[in-house]
Amino acid sequence: MSMSYIESEIARIAAEYERRAREIPRDFYAWSREANLLAYTHAMRTAIRLLSRASLFPLEGRRVADIGCGNGTWLLEFVQWGANPADVAGIDLMRARIEQARLSLPRADLRVGSASALPWPDASFELVSQSLVFMNMLDPAFKRAVAGEMLRILQPGGAILWFDLRVNNPRNPQAHGVPAAEIRALFPGCRVTLAATVLAPPLARRIAKWSWLLAEALQELPVLCTHYTGLIRKE
Repeated sequence: MSMSYIESEIARIAAEYERRAREIPRDFYAWSREANLLAYTHAMRTAIRLLSRASLFPLEGRRVADIGCGNGTWLLEFVQWGANPADVAGIDLMRARIEQARLSLPRADLRVGSASALPWPDASFELVSQSLVFMNMLDPAFKRAVAGEMLRILQPGGAILWFDLRVNNPRNPQAHGVPAAEIRALFPGCRVTLAATVLAPPLARRIAKWSWLLAEALQELPVLCTHYTGLIRKE
């Protein structure tokens, strides 16, 4: 893939982020909405369970990088899970998001840039994460480049924490699900564990506001879930 094509794909993704920032109401993903809180708690619970089973939780003494870190939401979680704020790092395309993250995490190593060319040396981190990043990539070669960079900065025996769409968003042609077979192909030679999470948002928005228990019960049915939370172990 030529550099010019990489640059055009990065520009397309940045333009899509800017469009969402303009068009989506600021409180659309607020945790005060029951459906969002339901999704958040389910994803966090599953992530902690996967990390615990891999003997990677809590995160004391571990260096952690979040790819596409946005405002630092996951990095703040990692600090709550025991990571030292000086041992967490993040990168995002959007400068405004990084500036916002720096307000909450002034000691973290936060960079503006593309996930296709990460700024850290090989084997720098024991845990690398990505949340809702790959769904925005439409070109398979670009996905492979980002996955390769994530593996490059990951220590042998480390893990990638994955959270992303597993099915396409029918309302947004720019948001593509990443199925299990594709995830395994992106990270060859790795041990991949995936759990279907997050009740389909149209269902969650209707049900969670009047019956949290029913929404949680439905969320345990993989066929009704739209995302994967996973752990990808580098052998």
